[in-house]
Amino acid sequence: MKIEIKDSDIILHGVKCFDLDLTLDCGQAFRWVKEKDGSYSGVVKGVYLNIKKVGDDTFILKDTAKQDFDNIWRNYFDFDKDYVKICNTLKEDELLSSTIDEYYGIRILNQDSWEALCSFVISQQNNIKRIKGIIERLCRKYGKEVKKGYYSFPSAEELSKLTVEDFEALGTGYRAKYLERLAKSVSNGEIDLEKIKTLSLEEARKELLNIYGVGIKVANCALLFGFGFYDAFPIDVWMKRVMEYYPNGLPKCFDGIGGIAQQYLFHWARNNLK
Repeated sequence: MKIEIKDSDIILHGVKCFDLDLTLDCGQAFRWVKEKDGSYSGVVKGVYLNIKKVGDDTFILKDTAKQDFDNIWRNYFDFDKDYVKICNTLKEDELLSSTIDEYYGIRILNQDSWEALCSFVISQQNNIKRIKGIIERLCRKYGKEVKKGYYSFPSAEELSKLTVEDFEALGTGYRAKYLERLAKSVSNGEIDLEKIKTLSLEEARKELLNIYGVGIKVANCALLFGFGFYDAFPIDVWMKRVMEYYPNGLPKCFDGIGGIAQQYLFHWARNNLK
């Protein structure tokens, strides 16, 4: 990947295997907005970004400081991981071979642990439209406006001041009591999100499952999208159907990168299994 700085923009050349639609609007993150020109706008760690694909492997990050690219966006979009090599490895599996060809360009977004955990608690028994609406209301009311119409995700400290009723007013339903306790537990240090990142996958999963309101699906989604565990493998109703294609378990080529395989299989299932 070659980095070019032009005026206030950062232009990336040679970025392989990155489809904005498939990555930013596939259900792993809920706050990216597609603009009329095909670009996407969003806020991560309190910093606004507009990103647009302008060629086969060229992307423009508008009005972006080099420091923000180095500290946030390089890791967030996983630019240093060789997705071409990963996809070639996963294509050793027959189903994934055709799936990757059809939906090429899905990446894992390395999201903020706190935001990812909250988002997937909200996602329980919910659809993407409602999840996005709840999170948008949460950010508008308790986050900070970083650009007109775009807000930061509120910190655990900020949300720890809320009552169950405050969360319910956002439309969270029965999840309000989970969010209220989660915010207080992270804010007072009872739950250490940074420590969880240092554990093994099994240990990290156990820690998350000890959290009030976090089940196995939420735990695996948070681990994959917010804690850097690429071998976490979330299973929902779609993935349960996919698993019927693997009666003998997951293939060897999934080892260490099962979460990336899961995203391709999840997308395939939603589009092909009725």
